[in-house]
Amino acid sequence: MKLHSLLIVGLALCVTGCGKKEEPAPEPAVEPQAAPAAEPAPAEPPAVEEQTRRDADFIDHMHAHAEQLDNLNFALADDDLDGAMTAAYWLSGHQEVAGLNEEWRPFLEGMREAAQAVEEAPDLETARAAAERINEQCQGCHNAAGVMD
Repeated sequence: MKLHSLLIVGLALCVTGCGKKEEPAPEPAVEPQAAPAAEPAPAEPPAVEEQTRRDADFIDHMHAHAEQLDNLNFALADDDLDGAMTAAYWLSGHQEVAGLNEEWRPFLEGMREAAQAVEEAPDLETARAAAERINEQCQGCHNAAGVMD
């Protein structure tokens, strides 16, 4: 009898488990709105992209020069010879960036020599004179490159 009751309960569970289930109604599909068609930008040849990246790197490097020269001049204005020497140290020995036109090399070398003179200056007056030579080298290079200040 126990087996018989167990079979009936098992059969009842199978029947109820296998019965047809109602599935929820599908949600209405939302159609994506088409984005306005944008015209694709013309693809630049790899050589142009590479040149653009080098130009940007070069300009960033020149901005670093200007920042250090500002630091040097501000230090001299504050009668801070040590601060001027620190900025001059960067200007005299930093790594050269790719893309330097050989026509500009004399200005780079002149700037480095004048920065070295600031580093070795025994007093503020000597450091200021050397800093003026740095400014002259920068301006000469800008003129040679056709850069407007």
